[in-house]
Amino acid sequence: MSRDRGIDGLRAYAIGGVVLGHWLVTALVLTPAGTLTQASPLASMPALVPVTWLLQTLGLFFFTGGYASARSLDSSRHRHQANGGGYRLWYGRRLGRLVGPVGALLGCWVAVLAVAVLGGVPLATLRTVATLVVSPLWFLLPFAALVLLTRPLRGALRRWGVLAVVLPAVVLVAAVDVAGRVRPGGVPGWVVPLGVVGAWLVPYAIGVALADGEPRDRRTGIRLVVGGVTAMAALVLVAGYPASAVGVPGAGRSNLDPPSLFTVCLALAQIGCALLIRPGLARLLDRPRCWAPVLAVNGVATSVYLWHQTALVTVTVLGVRLSGGTALAGLHTAPDDGLWVLARLAWLPLFATVLALLVARPRRSAARTDGPFSRVRTG
Repeated sequence: MSRDRGIDGLRAYAIGGVVLGHWLVTALVLTPAGTLTQASPLASMPALVPVTWLLQTLGLFFFTGGYASARSLDSSRHRHQANGGGYRLWYGRRLGRLVGPVGALLGCWVAVLAVAVLGGVPLATLRTVATLVVSPLWFLLPFAALVLLTRPLRGALRRWGVLAVVLPAVVLVAAVDVAGRVRPGGVPGWVVPLGVVGAWLVPYAIGVALADGEPRDRRTGIRLVVGGVTAMAALVLVAGYPASAVGVPGAGRSNLDPPSLFTVCLALAQIGCALLIRPGLARLLDRPRCWAPVLAVNGVATSVYLWHQTALVTVTVLGVRLSGGTALAGLHTAPDDGLWVLARLAWLPLFATVLALLVARPRRSAARTDGPFSRVRTG
């Protein structure tokens, strides 16, 4: 009863959006040579772009992560662990809950790829598979950096307010965008990490502020929605930003690599919606039937995020083996029309089943939470 069920519901949606988004926009096409190459339906069906605004939920991911870190720090302080060396202990434990699952994922796939190499699997297929498997790990460093900054960030938010903290981060992201467009050779390599941390600091900081009670009024939510959507439209129609919230092969520019100003505005709009629906969502999740699946998803949130691409790869590769090398619609075929979308939707339950098997936990651990995005309490 002490959990913030509204935030838990938002986190479950954020995790589900990332997973479903990747499963829908990632196609592994079987070539005549018997190799698997990556493609995206967004390249041939631009009408699907608005779906990415709903399913690219990394802004909510960091928003709920910031809220969870602040509440966890409160709990740690109450146990007299958040002062001096106690803060380092809190950070180590919080990061440790992330490093453990990452190590398990990498260890498993190192063994699988080694066996595949010995078995003569084409290198092109191995390269595609390895890229998909490790792609979810990009968030590790920016999230670890933001968790480390939780206490000083909270102090800055209390002293100067949310706008004074996030505005410099927004300016930094805009500067990186401009440098990437006007500077010959693109953005210097050392600047990109600053832009990545700056972009995700915005939703993370708002999550930390929410843990301290700000913002709570509906007007803030409405302003974020209107301002975020208006800025997104202006960036696309006037400044020439891509409309897709995720990268599209062959587009030449991505809103996620590194995260652009468009991505920050999308995060703000999503957070505005979250603030508006949070009270009603919390009331809805007071119902046991609604709360149970949300609790289950949050119990394995980090594992779901890390292993969902493995589920996609597993089903795809087994499909090749069981079909005798015949391309199965929606699984190995090129994503070039609406029939592919319908076929891919039919595969989603199997992806979800395999993912559930990969992240399954013993019954005695079902009530525990998983990873640094968990342990959200009301106080």
